[in-house]
Amino acid sequence: MNNHDLTRRDLAVVWHPCTQMKDHEHLPMIPIQRGEGVWLEDFDGNRYLDAISSWWVNLFGHAHPYINAAIRRQMADLEHVILAGFTHEPVVRLSERLVAITPPGLSRCFYADNGSAAVEVALKMSFHYWHNRGHKKKNRFICLSNSYHGETLGALAVGDVPLYKSTYGPLLMEVITVPGPDCFGRKPGESCEQVAERMFKVMESTLEKHAQETCAVIVEPLVQCAGGMRMYHPRYLQLLRDACDHYGVHLIADEIAVGFGRTGTLFACEQAIMTPDFLCLSKGLTGGYLPLSVVLTHDLIYDAFYDDYTRLTAFLHSHSYTANPLACTAALATLDLFEREDVIQRNHRLAQVMAESLAPLKDHPHVAEVRQHGMIAAVEMVKNKATGEPYPWQERRGLTLYQHGLRRGALLRPLGHVSYLMPPYVITEAQIQFLAQVLAEGIDLACRD
Repeated sequence: MNNHDLTRRDLAVVWHPCTQMKDHEHLPMIPIQRGEGVWLEDFDGNRYLDAISSWWVNLFGHAHPYINAAIRRQMADLEHVILAGFTHEPVVRLSERLVAITPPGLSRCFYADNGSAAVEVALKMSFHYWHNRGHKKKNRFICLSNSYHGETLGALAVGDVPLYKSTYGPLLMEVITVPGPDCFGRKPGESCEQVAERMFKVMESTLEKHAQETCAVIVEPLVQCAGGMRMYHPRYLQLLRDACDHYGVHLIADEIAVGFGRTGTLFACEQAIMTPDFLCLSKGLTGGYLPLSVVLTHDLIYDAFYDDYTRLTAFLHSHSYTANPLACTAALATLDLFEREDVIQRNHRLAQVMAESLAPLKDHPHVAEVRQHGMIAAVEMVKNKATGEPYPWQERRGLTLYQHGLRRGALLRPLGHVSYLMPPYVITEAQIQFLAQVLAEGIDLACRD
């Protein structure tokens, strides 16, 4: 088997995600044969440093021996069982551990099988809570501009990235979109915390006006990942938590991409010292091994559904592979690695190296900003640094950087004109410096007239 043979077979039968398939007439795809640590290797022996954790899921590298061994052991005992009316040890242990490590007060775990599904669960659960409590007028949601929460219809509705959403507008529920606290648009001399406080005034007035019809506000804490890795200050989350309590509205924290150490703390909400009503987790939950997601909530929500069957208050939402034992085992092994190794502290050092390595790009004539939260760093390319004018999206300059990265042995997948690093935590300081060098080279190539 070689790259050419597998690519030819692939193009005959596979429709790839987030891809214009016609691109593959001139853009070769990369067939991967194996992975180890931060490296992916194709069938021709070429290696690529996985700088984006294979779509933000991989925490401890590919083919990690500890996670591998845990899954093998579980596979010999139980591969799957229905979770309605049945249970199994991995899901009980995982739920106990998640309740122990997530923000205080979260006490119940409801499982699904991917991030979008978790968001759907949280939206439905919030709406259903108010329905069960007799607040039938509460049927709307508030989201932030530039937000992204997934591709299923409910999750898509509460997002605000036109590239993904606009085509499906007629199918989506109407939501209230509030300008977000993105620090990229700060005024001269204004801090990110001041931006958060200024922009929160719009959210507060929206809550005051629409609280009676609003189920929940949904946010991506600290980093709007698919929206171009735009970042904001934790102060916004503190103010939002207080306001949601004041106006009687739920707060949904979508930590699908930013949870499990990505922003410098185990969960981004910790930096605001607040607990949401619903916490959505996926991606890194299983270390990047198997699909699994979970929505954590508290007993006040749970109790609104707990009643005699004939009252019809139960939350009748399900997935065939809910809390699959193999996926739960991968998640347990991932949490073991956090406990056995001082991951968060080590990440602080790696994040510092990332900041130092990318710092020279701040002076690049076509870089508007270098920004970072923990182990997520982003570089925003612009046509005009003085005015912030972006390059036309049709020019696809990020594609030039992507292709350069592959030639240099690095998997970098820019979001339009925003390039970013979100590597596995087993990356070395030297490998971070290498990625920064490749990124700088790619930006030089991409910004040529």
